[in-house]
Amino acid sequence: MAFDWHSDPLSRNTPVTQDYRNTQNVRRFMTGQCGPAFKFDRDFMAWIRNDTRKTLGDVVDEWQRRHGHKA
Repeated sequence: MAFDWHSDPLSRNTPVTQDYRNTQNVRRFMTGQCGPAFKFDRDFMAWIRNDTRKTLGDVVDEWQRRHGHKA
């Protein structure tokens, strides 16, 4: 059964799989982790889907690194 990026629970340990989607569920999670300034941009979305194994925690940490936030 495939992970449902639209409705399945998300955590920092959720692996980013090949079927990853930038859904409202993911946006809510990222905003909760990164704050109200969070938004996706093309470079960041490309990094998420770059075929390197990562979790949503890695995605949060990378966004914070790119935006000068402490992890």
